[in-house]
Amino acid sequence: MANGGIQLLGFSLAFVGLIGTIASTVMVEWKASSYAGDNIITAQALYEGLWKSCASQSTGQVQCKVYDSLLQLPAIVLGTRGLMLAAILLCLIGVTVAMVGMKCTTCLAERPEQKDKVALGSGIVLILAGLLALVGTSWYGHRIAQDFYNPFTPTNSKYEFGSALFVGWGAAVLMAIGGGFLCCRCPGAKSAKAPRYPPASNATGRSGKDYV
Repeated sequence: MANGGIQLLGFSLAFVGLIGTIASTVMVEWKASSYAGDNIITAQALYEGLWKSCASQSTGQVQCKVYDSLLQLPAIVLGTRGLMLAAILLCLIGVTVAMVGMKCTTCLAERPEQKDKVALGSGIVLILAGLLALVGTSWYGHRIAQDFYNPFTPTNSKYEFGSALFVGWGAAVLMAIGGGFLCCRCPGAKSAKAPRYPPASNATGRSGKDYV
C-alpha cells in the first residue's frame, strides 16, 4: 500500500496546481510589451492573454478589451486555450478521484486493493493534466520568444514572457509531482504478506524425529 502521508502531500500539491492553472488561464499577463530597443515607450504597458488584452497607462488607468470574434483569433491562442481548459478538467477529475483512493478517507475502506488502484488512476490523470498545462504554456512561450528574436518584428510589437506563463509552469510541475506521489507504492507491502521461510513448527518436528 502507498503511504498515507505521501498521498496527502501529492493531493495537496495537485490541488495547489489546480488553483494555479485556473489562475494562469484567466490572467491577462500571458505576454507583456517589451521595452528592449531604441524606441522605448514608458507611457503605457500592453498585456495580452487568452481571453482579452489590456493597456495600462502611466497614470494607473487600465483599459481592457475582450476578444470579440473567436474565429479571428490566432491559432496559438485557440490551441493554448484548449490545452489549458483540458488540463483544468483533467486535474479536477484527478483531484476528485484521489479523494476516494486516499488512505485517509473512508471510501472503499473494506477493499484496500481497489482503493490503491483508484489512487493510481488519479495519479496518472494528474500527470496527464500537468503535461497538458506544460505543453500549453511552453508552446505559447516559444511563440513569444520566436517573435521577439525575429528581425522582421517591429520593436514596438515585441513582447516578453508575462507572469501568467510562470504561474502556469509552476502549476504544471506541481500537478505532475502530485500525481507522481499518488502513484507511489510501498514495495515491501505485498512481500510482507507471504512468508519466505517455512513455519518453525515443521522444522521443529523434523529435528525431533532426527534425535529420536
